[in-house]
Amino acid sequence: MIRIKTLEEIELMRESALIVSKTLGLLAKEVKPGVSTLYLDKLAEEFIRDNGAIPGFLGLYDFPNTLCMSPNAQVVHGIPNDKPMEDGDVISIDCGALKNGFYGDHAYTFEVGEVAEETKKLLQTTKESLYEGIRQFKAGNRVGDVGFAIQNYCEKRGYGIVRELVGHGLGKEMHEGPEMPNYGKRGRGKKFVEGLVVAIEPMVNLGTHKINQLNDGWTILTRDNKPSAHFEHDVAIVNGKPELLSTFKYVYEALGIVSEEEDEFRQIPLVL
Repeated sequence: MIRIKTLEEIELMRESALIVSKTLGLLAKEVKPGVSTLYLDKLAEEFIRDNGAIPGFLGLYDFPNTLCMSPNAQVVHGIPNDKPMEDGDVISIDCGALKNGFYGDHAYTFEVGEVAEETKKLLQTTKESLYEGIRQFKAGNRVGDVGFAIQNYCEKRGYGIVRELVGHGLGKEMHEGPEMPNYGKRGRGKKFVEGLVVAIEPMVNLGTHKINQLNDGWTILTRDNKPSAHFEHDVAIVNGKPELLSTFKYVYEALGIVSEEEDEFRQIPLVL
């Protein structure tokens, strides 16, 4: 079901999204060779609870952890474990938080140590495609406009767009309508209206778009075992235009990155 939000509800959702953004910023300092994903998971749960929220993924559909931690050829929904990360890995960290009755849901793919140049380009392109999609998330456009923008940007550069997994509406439920595929045709699908809030999340593979699922019932990985990247933002339509509720600024502060990539999507100043 599609549920339209008031401005007051959108600001409550911003609080939830920013808790997730701050969690990713905390983890950014800890992503390094020798560190286990289970250690990061425990840090995230403590931080979310200390900030008056509840981990959004823990127990959702019986998922066992706070974070989805998906290294290298794992696309999404990886389960944290004791295995140390290694130099050259990349890892998608997807995190959710529930506060004031609303969810935040936000992801970033991190480099672990020194990463191969072709993998760096995959991550950069995937993140750029996220903003290509967000630019199309405005009143009067349709779901297919966002999907087409992401697909066109990535496939022109030779990457595979995952079909089976999609972004989604967000609110009092983690997954609301509409579904937000990362592929599609312009002018097709549900029309965007004022007050709609969605999570846009390109999942892009270095090789084939085809995927498999592990026997754990959760972990999705590329069929050719090449790396995958995943970036996600929470976005609302305010005054007909996309308004970012989440931010990578905390990640960038931790990593010493200077970026103005989010500025065009903020009508309301972000208080850090």
